[in-house]
Amino acid sequence: MTMQAADVLALTDAVRAIERPSVGARIASVVGSPIERVVGMLPARATSVISAAARKAIHGALELSLRTLSTGGPLARGAPKPASNGWHKVASAASGAVGGAFGLAALAVELPVSTTIMMRSIGDVARGEGADLADRQTQLECVMVLALGGDSKRDDAAEVGYFAVREAMTRAVSSAASHLARHGLAKEGAPALIRLITLIAEHYSVNVTEKAAAQLVPLIGAVGGATINTIFIDHFQSVARGHFAVRRLERKYGESAVREKYRELVAQMA
Repeated sequence: MTMQAADVLALTDAVRAIERPSVGARIASVVGSPIERVVGMLPARATSVISAAARKAIHGALELSLRTLSTGGPLARGAPKPASNGWHKVASAASGAVGGAFGLAALAVELPVSTTIMMRSIGDVARGEGADLADRQTQLECVMVLALGGDSKRDDAAEVGYFAVREAMTRAVSSAASHLARHGLAKEGAPALIRLITLIAEHYSVNVTEKAAAQLVPLIGAVGGATINTIFIDHFQSVARGHFAVRRLERKYGESAVREKYRELVAQMA
């Protein structure tokens, strides 16, 4: 099936959203230093603090996704309304202001809050791309976006990175969905759920580390923290738009056809 012109345009936008500069690159333009240098400023205990905060945030995002994303019921008939994420950015900026004011000590509190806000935003993006938020697979994919936005292996072709991470995460999502279908959230410590949280955290922590490092730069403060959090949520909103647009087109044309076209578009943009 030949892809319609409007869908080629939608896929082109999706590729741009997924392939846009990383969180670290965009934050570097704000702090005025290469992000790798800024990360080196983190105190020795930062790694364990960031890892714990990321896992806590993802666990909360998973609970939020499974318990509340479907509260609006099945999608309304007709074309879904576009996502409206402006207020999510405002709320995220407010939580970032707290993080910027209090530094690493506030991360354990601020990150779960900002991640929860992002999860609602990602759900809104998914709905806007025609996904059914009452579907358990979709709910878990909303959480999975946090991993898609955190692939640090930039040496590979970006489209390979996106699909490789997605495929690995999809297996974990399927296992978690099967567990939830049998047990619900009654056994939150089940291996399938722990595995999913761990996989997401491995990628999400990359971006969290860059965010935390930037907020520790002298003079960043509350205003800078708000700016950094706005960059942070904007990044994941873009990845979510790209991912769920790709998924929508895959439902229409098939995964292999969309992946092939994705490769073509990446090559053209190189």
